[in-house]
Amino acid sequence: MGALPQLSLVVPAFNEVATIQTTLRAIRDYLEPRGTRYELIVAADGTDGTREAAAALAGELPVTVLGAPQRRGKGRGVREGVLAATGDIVGFLDADYKVAIDEIEKVAPWFEQGYDVVIGSRAAAGADIRVRQPWYRRVGSKGFAAVMRPLVGLRGIADTQCGFKFFRAAVARDLFGRQRIDGYMFDVEVLTLAARAGYRIKEVGVKWQDDGDTRLKLVSGNWKNLKDLFRIRFSGRTAA
Repeated sequence: MGALPQLSLVVPAFNEVATIQTTLRAIRDYLEPRGTRYELIVAADGTDGTREAAAALAGELPVTVLGAPQRRGKGRGVREGVLAATGDIVGFLDADYKVAIDEIEKVAPWFEQGYDVVIGSRAAAGADIRVRQPWYRRVGSKGFAAVMRPLVGLRGIADTQCGFKFFRAAVARDLFGRQRIDGYMFDVEVLTLAARAGYRIKEVGVKWQDDGDTRLKLVSGNWKNLKDLFRIRFSGRTAA
């Protein structure tokens, strides 16, 4: 039996058949020359062939594929992936590759300094935005932050939504074992749980680029997000 992975990387993907193999191979091409023992867990809902495209790479890299034909939510996919992970450090990286795997070089040293959760950020010192979001998305993000922080009490984190987050294994199991939001607000829920539990959180600036794609419906999606923020604020299941 081989040694357990040093790194478990969950890759949430929805309708990413055109990019998933490129993303997974890019991760492999970065990690393997560095001698990193790793596993990839693709959490892919939908019927476009993303799961099948990822599974087709099982012969050339260590990938496991989860998901269902119906869209169940990014939060649920990441949760199932994290709870299936076996690595010492567990994280997730979006399949659209807005943040490349080499940014993990900025993340890893903070675990050695005793942090429990290390998250990539588009707003922290050192962030490098290569391609910006459209202006209306940036305005919406500021409005979201203005509502979210006082509502859930999550202060001191500039960017909760960057899809590049890493956890010590035991911390990941604790947080995602209690996490319940299936939609996009799962990031806020996990960080709120971590803050309430007293885990040490470090936010580090990363290189990020927009790809012009969004899966969020502006009206119905934001209404659901608002309801989920109230769930995080008032649900006893998010208490530490």
